[in-house]
Amino acid sequence: MLEIKPIQSKEIQKSLCALSSAEYQDDAFAYSAYDGEIFLGISQFFIEDGYAKIVNLSYADGTSDFEAMFIMGRAVLNFLDLCHVKTVRIDKDAADARLIRAIGFSESENGEYAPLSLTGMFEAKCSDHHKTN
Repeated sequence: MLEIKPIQSKEIQKSLCALSSAEYQDDAFAYSAYDGEIFLGISQFFIEDGYAKIVNLSYADGTSDFEAMFIMGRAVLNFLDLCHVKTVRIDKDAADARLIRAIGFSESENGEYAPLSLTGMFEAKCSDHHKTN
């Protein structure tokens, strides 16, 4: 069963970074993705001055579960929204372009990713998505 959860220990965060291509960021918040006991990936991010920056969405070495990483990326965005952060940036090399676009970012003209506004992103109710025939 897929489990996305915040990492509460810097020692665990550091060891999970070592199991992926992520450079450990001591001051960063972090989330992890697991399928049962199998580590799938890590995301590290900062919250500063009213905006957030995702520095990585990194697969665990030897894994490639795109859906798990997508769900973790969206969980990070949801957490940031709950923290009242309304603008998120992402490093160009935080993840592969397909994953970055899937979680909601778009490329700007300079080859970087445009800041993502979280305003309204998680406000829709399930009833707003029903089919009408």
